[in-house]
Amino acid sequence: MFTGIVTGMGEVVSLTRRRRGARLTIQPPARYGRFERGESVAVSGVCLTAIRGGRRLVTDLSAETLRRSTLGLVRPGGVVNLERALVWGDRLSGHFVLGHVDGVSRLLSVAPAGNSWTCRFSIPAGTSRFVVEKGSVSLDGVSLTVAGRGPREFSAAIIPETRRRTTLGQARAGTRFNFEADVFARYGAAGWRRRVGQPRRVS
Repeated sequence: MFTGIVTGMGEVVSLTRRRRGARLTIQPPARYGRFERGESVAVSGVCLTAIRGGRRLVTDLSAETLRRSTLGLVRPGGVVNLERALVWGDRLSGHFVLGHVDGVSRLLSVAPAGNSWTCRFSIPAGTSRFVVEKGSVSLDGVSLTVAGRGPREFSAAIIPETRRRTTLGQARAGTRFNFEADVFARYGAAGWRRRVGQPRRVS
């Protein structure tokens, strides 16, 4: 479980293709601490497992992860957003993020808006009903609030701090991001469909 508050940007050391998967090695920023074998880390919004201890994050990517996310496109020297798993009792500043990517969203445009930037993103197929105005989404592991909504797109305001601390600051039109819908929107919608679909009891 994560919160969508990125704690650092790591540099991609290597991505080695393996049979039906890949191995990814990332160098975190200085003073990030050691990774423990078996711990969960969100890498650009994807929940991954450290396969060994040490100061570098080494993790395996499944075929499903490569299919659903952008991690198969990273290259040595590139950067990714990092967030360590939520510790019980920590301050929850973003929203609950599972690290289970629903699809890939594309940045459509960026426009200055006062002291921030308005970014328009595409909505991945099959997730439209989970994207609501003033609701939450995660893009590359960054918790964002939906500011506006169109038939196939949504907008979000990006403040200078977010641009400075995450890969959103390097994004240009066409950049692709790992998209995760808000878990409450997902399960709330499922529960509502079940409830509405149930026949009314007649006493």
